[in-house]
Amino acid sequence: MEHIRYCKKCENYTLKQICPNCGENTIERIPPKYSPIDKMGNYRRKIKSEKLKEEGLL
Repeated sequence: MEHIRYCKKCENYTLKQICPNCGENTIERIPPKYSPIDKMGNYRRKIKSEKLKEEGLL
C-alpha cells in the first residue's frame, strides 16, 4: 500500500517518489496521532483562526 506524499517545492500531494510537476523528491505526510485529550488543541485552533483572518476567509 502506498502512502500519500508531499512536495515541499510546489506544495502538491502525490503517490510518487518524484513530484510529477517539478521533479523534486517528495516526503511522506503522516497525520498526528489522535488523542481525545488534545493538550495543544486550543493553540492550533487559535493559530488557524488567525491565519484565516489574515487571508480574509474568516
